[in-house]
Amino acid sequence: MTGTTEEIGFIGLGVMGRPMALNLVKAGTRLIVWNRSPEPREALREAGATAVASVDDVFARTRVVICMLVNETALDAVLKRGTLGFGDLVNGHVVVSMGSNSPEYSRALAADINTAGGHYVEAPVSGSRKPAETGQLVSLLGGDPDIVGEVRPLLSPMCRETVLCGPVGNALLMKLTVNLYLNAMLAAMAEAVHFADRHGLDLPTFKAAIDSGPMNCDFTRMKLPKFIARDFSVQAATEDAFNSTRLIADAARAAGIATPLLNLASDLYGESVGLGNAREDMISVLQSIEARTAGLSGSNARPASRGNDIRGRQL
Repeated sequence: MTGTTEEIGFIGLGVMGRPMALNLVKAGTRLIVWNRSPEPREALREAGATAVASVDDVFARTRVVICMLVNETALDAVLKRGTLGFGDLVNGHVVVSMGSNSPEYSRALAADINTAGGHYVEAPVSGSRKPAETGQLVSLLGGDPDIVGEVRPLLSPMCRETVLCGPVGNALLMKLTVNLYLNAMLAAMAEAVHFADRHGLDLPTFKAAIDSGPMNCDFTRMKLPKFIARDFSVQAATEDAFNSTRLIADAARAAGIATPLLNLASDLYGESVGLGNAREDMISVLQSIEARTAGLSGSNARPASRGNDIRGRQL
């Protein structure tokens, strides 16, 4: 149980937001939800949440409002930022943003909300759809310590860990740091899978070798079976991974930091988006590497081993 009888708002019931909100409801949170499309609202209503017709209705009934929205444009639109309605909406409220935005944007939004008489906490999560479904996300928290302390226990049904990162901006910088490692690691995993496959190695045996060594972790246990099955169903979308690399690159350039591995990974995710994989899982970066192999001048490239193709080619 969350330990509160207060009604909590939740806006944004997408790939991540929907299972997160469901976990809150299952834990006994009195949740007031809104989403632009009606189907997720209905699913939450059937689970026990109260679905309302507008963002205004969410703010009218709650003091703490959690937002899990795709980008800065969507968050600004929901909060009516830049309009006369913004101040009336957020005054007296705690806005908790669990999406991934730029640190600069987050600091500016926090300043605007504070000026309007509200409070803001950034709480980006590390994890994809499967950890969201099982309540195993990690939330990185930034904001005023007293407000963060109030919000932190509310997140426990969604997150196995909450990490305090300091003032607004730091949590999102930490998320970018984590994602730099994750995005580069996933691209390296894809290249290793491709290398093994093109040499005719048995991919389940490759997985067994990884599982037996120091690289075995939740991430490899989740992603390697998808690579082997060529299962591109989305847990974390390729387009989102590509956008993440660009956010990281912007923060790195602003600080004068070189990011050679990130740059290569970003190119590969961008190429996969160009192949039409924007809303496929980020493991579709494998197809970028396959395309590069096919394009090598004088290459002896051959198709992937059919024996490793459990579900059939999805090119």
